[in-house]
Amino acid sequence: MAKRRTPESEHERLSVMREYERKYAAAGLIGGVDEAGRGPLAGPVVAACVILPSDCDIFYLDDSKKVTERRRELLYDEICEKAVSYGIGMVGPEVIDEINILQATYRAMQEAIAQMEPAPQLLLNDAVTIPGVDIPQIPLIHGDALSVSIAAASILAKVTRDRYMRAADSIYPEYGFAGHKGYGTKAHSEAILTYGPCPLHRRTFLRKLLGESNG
Repeated sequence: MAKRRTPESEHERLSVMREYERKYAAAGLIGGVDEAGRGPLAGPVVAACVILPSDCDIFYLDDSKKVTERRRELLYDEICEKAVSYGIGMVGPEVIDEINILQATYRAMQEAIAQMEPAPQLLLNDAVTIPGVDIPQIPLIHGDALSVSIAAASILAKVTRDRYMRAADSIYPEYGFAGHKGYGTKAHSEAILTYGPCPLHRRTFLRKLLGESNG
């Protein structure tokens, strides 16, 4: 049985997750950056950047993969309400196919950062260094579990992408996007083989499934 989180234990846990924000506080406004949707067969890749107040406690804030869908929706609203500023960038399947998923992820991150007002003076990124950004950056492996700023960005990116895929389900109901959000589940793969790809599919991700060459 999972240990019940008390206000005291949550405050302590969040204090630990502010370690990097405290360490680099002298740099000024710290923005956390993360993405959602690098792996799916369909849909956009989404990135977010978030600056949180230094004294901000958002209970249950964590890496989006560790939080239930219902909790993520609640956290999304609280993060948007309490953030000093935030930005969300999205890059669709056509561009992913054109420039590859890594470059598309960087572009979504660049878009998110460009929206920030006030802008961050230091970026804490989940594992990557973003090209074409003049702001100093610190990549943290598993940063979404180590930093409140990155965790907040992971929540905004994940919820934004999930909402997009649920909306897409009403347009392309045969693929079941509301359930798997575009990831390569057995049911999703079977739907692609039955109905063929739709405009939301990343064609470069389907070559093996469809028996196509990389040429």
